[in-house]
Amino acid sequence: MKKIRAAVVGYGNIGKFTIEALEASADFEIAGVVRRNGAENKPAELAAYDVVKDIKELKDVDVAILATPTRSCEEFAKQILPLGINTVDSFDIHTNIRGYRERLMEINKQTGTVSVIAAGWDPGSDSIVRTLMESLAPKGLSYTNFGPGMSMGHSVCVRSKEGVKNALSMTIPLGEGIHRRMVYVELEDDAKLEDVTAAIKADPYFAHDETHVFAVESVDAVKDMGHGVHLVRKGVSGKTQNQRLEFNMSINNPALTAQVLVNVARASMRQQPGCYTMIELPVIDMLPGERADLVEKLV
Repeated sequence: MKKIRAAVVGYGNIGKFTIEALEASADFEIAGVVRRNGAENKPAELAAYDVVKDIKELKDVDVAILATPTRSCEEFAKQILPLGINTVDSFDIHTNIRGYRERLMEINKQTGTVSVIAAGWDPGSDSIVRTLMESLAPKGLSYTNFGPGMSMGHSVCVRSKEGVKNALSMTIPLGEGIHRRMVYVELEDDAKLEDVTAAIKADPYFAHDETHVFAVESVDAVKDMGHGVHLVRKGVSGKTQNQRLEFNMSINNPALTAQVLVNVARASMRQQPGCYTMIELPVIDMLPGERADLVEKLV
């Protein structure tokens, strides 16, 4: 079987775990890694791979896995799709997903490509669980409780603020889908905590949650990539009340995100041109192997 050739765009936490997930997937081969500085200071673990500044320098790429900050996903996708390469990403600003999907959909239709967006674990695999729960109890309420754990998107957001050298954003669940954000920052020498705090709280990532910001000497001393989620739905099946459904998960955040990205990269090769979220994909398309074999194994 011809292997899927995947390029990894970005080499932060998610990029590193994506390389590992691709190496563990027999139906993929790594076409190369795209980094801002190219092969300059090339890490030893990438010795076997082409490392470039521009994806155009790589050969025969089927799908680009965008392991980039959320706010740059669309920019990269719009550069890559016209090359006839599929894209997948873990864009995580829930309120902006619909508009992002519509904008890429036009490009996908024009270029005959596939994009899968918002493909992490939330949004992403949790979205699939929420959809299944709502189908089982169509009338009712769902709650998504995150953590306690490190939010990568929120941490990246804080690191982008002026005066911040390094940052960690922890999500603390308060119940019924309400969360507290505990943010730990290493400040630049001339930065003031009150100014950084104001900038963080004004950002859409934090504006709707209780947020506390603390200055620390070392973010690495308090950093833990663990995270988790507890999904609950209480509702009605048909006319029967008091149906309660729960889903729990404790994870390494970037490792699971990377695995999901590899799964949807595989699924992207099995779809018609267009832009998809994970709830629009057949779950079976995310697994390697033949459909008949998977049906026999899993049904």
